[in-house]
Amino acid sequence: MAPSASVNSASPAPAVSVPSASHELSKQLHLPILVFGAVEVRRLQRELEALEGSLQQEDIRKVKTSHQPALPRVSRLLDALASENNCSLLKQPERQLLQNFLAQILVSAPGIHMSFASDPSAAFMAKIVAWLRSNVHPNALLQIGLQPSIAAGCVVRTSNKVLDLSLRQHFETQKAQFTDALIKKAAA
Repeated sequence: MAPSASVNSASPAPAVSVPSASHELSKQLHLPILVFGAVEVRRLQRELEALEGSLQQEDIRKVKTSHQPALPRVSRLLDALASENNCSLLKQPERQLLQNFLAQILVSAPGIHMSFASDPSAAFMAKIVAWLRSNVHPNALLQIGLQPSIAAGCVVRTSNKVLDLSLRQHFETQKAQFTDALIKKAAA
């Protein structure tokens, strides 16, 4: 995929200021909606490192010519990160800026874990991530888990809070009312 191709996504998250000595004093960067969690951020870091190595090898091998080196094939996530932040993957300072940004995200972004009864769809996850980044934190990272015992709904965990929004929990809180209704029905 070409680095200038755009990827449709939900509304962009608010930007984060990241200083860079080799680029502008500060540049506004944000994560694309396609990048849900820390797993994708680490994958992007590895891909940027591999791209850096590939372009350095091409620079060493090439004969002095005036043409721009061709960009190796990059993933949809890396292309989205570069295009949404108006960065060229062919320019080393901009690749370094993205690498620094990703490292900062892993250190400072809040993590949220959500457990569902079954795998949620990608479109559903994109909506959740867009909402979290616009209402909770612009760089919130989401981790998805499966917990079939919750039946329906979800369980949300942050570093200091657990919200059980499952059908199982709802039934537990309503247990006394259910048993009273059953006793009344049996007596009638």
